[in-house]
Amino acid sequence: QVQLVESGGELLQAGGSLRLSCAASGRTFSSYYMAWFRQAPGKERAFVATISWTGGDTVYSDSVKGRFTISRDKYKSMVYLQMNSLKPEDTANYYCAASRLLSLNKDDYDYWGQGTQVTVSS
Repeated sequence: QVQLVESGGELLQAGGSLRLSCAASGRTFSSYYMAWFRQAPGKERAFVATISWTGGDTVYSDSVKGRFTISRDKYKSMVYLQMNSLKPEDTANYYCAASRLLSLNKDDYDYWGQGTQVTVSS
């Protein structure tokens, strides 16, 4: 069992930076792939980035590649999403998720946090 709690979302202007955090609890956290998804109003939940349990493998969606960086601290059981050069279209509720698989498909994720809202104004 893994419990996930996101934090760090806020309202900010386009071009700004923000770091989201995800605190994980559970004895098997280090064996899971971790990911960030986001969901804008009226849209489906979309993949943002994922990271392997070692931190050595990462995958990003095309829309955030080069601007966002996913990382994890396995000793602190934390996952982070550093977001730079934010755009209004990045506005969404951001979710942390855990999976046994390296996957871009939300259906492959077993555990989810409650989400944290990021709003980027133009």
